[in-house]
Amino acid sequence: MLYAVVDIETTGGHASANGITEVAINIHDGNEVVERYSTLINPQIHIPIYITALTGIDNEMVKSAPTFADVALQIYQLLNDKVFVAHNVNFDYSFLKHHLAAAGYNLQCKKLCTVRMSRKIFPGKVSYSLGKLCSSLQIPLQSRHRAAGDADATSLLFNLLQLHDVDGVIFEMLKKTSKEQVLPPHLDKTAVTRLPNQPGVYYFKDNKGKIIYVGKAKDLKKRVISHFTGNKPNRQRQDFLKNIYNIDYVVCGTELMALILEANEIKRLWPENNRAMKRYEHKYDLCVFEGQNGYLRLAIDKHKTNSKPLQSFNNLLEGYNFLNHLINTYQLCAKLCYLQKAATKCTAHENGQCFGTCSGIETVAIYNKRLNAALEDIQNMQPSFALVDEGRKDEELSCLLVEKGKFYGMGYFTDKIYLDEGFEPVKENLSTYQSNSYILNLILSHAEQHPQKLYKL
Repeated sequence: MLYAVVDIETTGGHASANGITEVAINIHDGNEVVERYSTLINPQIHIPIYITALTGIDNEMVKSAPTFADVALQIYQLLNDKVFVAHNVNFDYSFLKHHLAAAGYNLQCKKLCTVRMSRKIFPGKVSYSLGKLCSSLQIPLQSRHRAAGDADATSLLFNLLQLHDVDGVIFEMLKKTSKEQVLPPHLDKTAVTRLPNQPGVYYFKDNKGKIIYVGKAKDLKKRVISHFTGNKPNRQRQDFLKNIYNIDYVVCGTELMALILEANEIKRLWPENNRAMKRYEHKYDLCVFEGQNGYLRLAIDKHKTNSKPLQSFNNLLEGYNFLNHLINTYQLCAKLCYLQKAATKCTAHENGQCFGTCSGIETVAIYNKRLNAALEDIQNMQPSFALVDEGRKDEELSCLLVEKGKFYGMGYFTDKIYLDEGFEPVKENLSTYQSNSYILNLILSHAEQHPQKLYKL
């Protein structure tokens, strides 16, 4: 078996927007290096100053160097049919696979990561960066952060790893059934193997234990592994591979419960990599307040965090349509509901649909009584029900409770008898969660699709 021990230098941290500035490949026969190849590469984009400070490679050095397309065939021939070995292998592999694909070559290799091998064969090291690992193992490292120097040091490290691999770590990693090489370099395999094949929420953590990503899954193990399979060259994947050190999880009874828990956890924890859910907010709310003259007033306003609206809407038109319905049904004043300017004549009054409230003819008490009736009907229109489904184990049931149009909470119990005794016994078995229109719509949609799970309370 032949190995290709690889190191590259680049213009940045992810392949889709960055170029390669240097490549070194050492062909290793399992005992020693039998062939060496290295070259500077003109990335055809600007090399940032901070990269030059790290590697010493600047724009002038690569000006007359070949482009990647010029050397792609030679690189592909060196790597093809070899085991691809590198320190943090997914970084080097993702760059070379991406740029080889752009040149028309499909790289498919088995991979070995010397970071992951070192963690298993030399456990307990303070750091597994190439520089510090070589220092602790007394491996000479020349020309740090240059491809040839780092490839030579990685080749010597690979020799040492083979020499001390008394438990067959490398053999196990090379098995087709092993998922070892797709995992982030700092993530222990047991963090993935212990994951159950159940619905739930998972938490990616960095080296300080900080949660950097929250996700939901119908199958926790399959979903987590899917984050690491393939060799996507985008920034988010590379950040995952670089920063994930551990995984925690919570098992849920159903995928719907996992979705709801995920939404609440993202709002609570605000992880740096959960961009899409952070942006989700309903845009407009129906609010009620008392004006200076004592009249209760309704208004459609932009959504505010921690507000408790009567109703929420995805857009302004939806909100205005609902408010107009209230005005027509309960003879409310369009001016007091901010649907007409104060200086204009009240069209509702002219049409006989307003009792002169906006001009002071109708008293506060009479108008507010009618508006309170509208508010009471809004509350009564809101559904109250429980969704009962599978639990986390055979003898358990899960429950999600909606009370007067608001998501109350969710939890587990073992007997449906709780549902025969009203809200309070059910609530005692539930954990409360924040309600919003996103979560409520998920529940309402699920209830509509699965009416057999619905219990009206």
